[in-house]
Amino acid sequence: MRFDIVTLFPEIVGPPLNQSILKNAQLSGLINIFIHQLRDWAKGKHNTVDDSPFGGGPGMVMKPEPIFDAVEEIQKFDETKAHVVLMSPQGDRLNNALLTKLLKFERLLIICGRYEGVDERVREVIVDQEVCVGDVVVSGGEFPALMLVDALSRRIPGVLGADDALEEESFESGLLEYPQYTRPAEFQGHLVPEILRSGNHAEIERWRRIQQIYRTHVRRPDLLSDAQLSESEEEWLENQKIDNKRGFNLE
Repeated sequence: MRFDIVTLFPEIVGPPLNQSILKNAQLSGLINIFIHQLRDWAKGKHNTVDDSPFGGGPGMVMKPEPIFDAVEEIQKFDETKAHVVLMSPQGDRLNNALLTKLLKFERLLIICGRYEGVDERVREVIVDQEVCVGDVVVSGGEFPALMLVDALSRRIPGVLGADDALEEESFESGLLEYPQYTRPAEFQGHLVPEILRSGNHAEIERWRRIQQIYRTHVRRPDLLSDAQLSESEEEWLENQKIDNKRGFNLE
C-alpha cells in the first residue's frame, strides 16, 4: 500500500514512520510512504500557503492553490489513483470499520491541515474523504495522519509478522484487550493471577475472554452493543453484580 502525506512539517511526520514496525514494513516492501512538503507548490517570493479568512475572524486559512497543485502533481507519481483523505475534526471517526474500508484502496494521499483549517474548496473539489481520530482539536493533521498510517498498516498481511497478531487486540472483537503479565510472577507483593501460571490453556482462554467482557463493560460499555457475545456470555454479563474494587465472580 502506498501513502503520500502532504504536510507543512515533514520533520514531525518523518521520524516516527521510520521506526519499529513501520520501518520494517517499508523495508519489506509491504508499504511505501512518501512525505511531501506543501511549500514546494506555493507561489510567490515567500512561498505563502495561508491567508486571512474572508469575513474576518481569528487565525489564518490554508490557501487552495498549493493544495490543489500538490494533489494534482502527486497523483501522477504513481499509476494508481490515490484516495484523497483530509485529516479533520469534521471527518469520519477512525475505527475498525473505517480501517476495513480504507484497506480496499491501494493508495492514500493524506492532507495534513494547519492553522484554522483549509479553504472549503479543497473539501468540495479534491478531497474524497475526511477522517477524524477523536473528538479533540490538535495543532495540525500530522499526528492524526501518523495514527491513520500506523493503524492501517498493522492490518496489512505480513506487517505484524504473525497472521493472528491482531485477533485479540482491543476493538478487534468489539471488546477491550484482556490484562497482560510477564515475569516476574511476583513484583512488590503483586502476584500474577494463578490461572495464568496453571498451564491449563482452556481455562486461561476462558479467563481472558471473561476479562475482556468485564473490562469493556466497566470502561467502554458503549462498545458492547457491537460485540459478538454468545448467549451464555450475555447472560453472565447480565447477572453479574460488578464491583470495581472487589472484582467479579468468574463462576
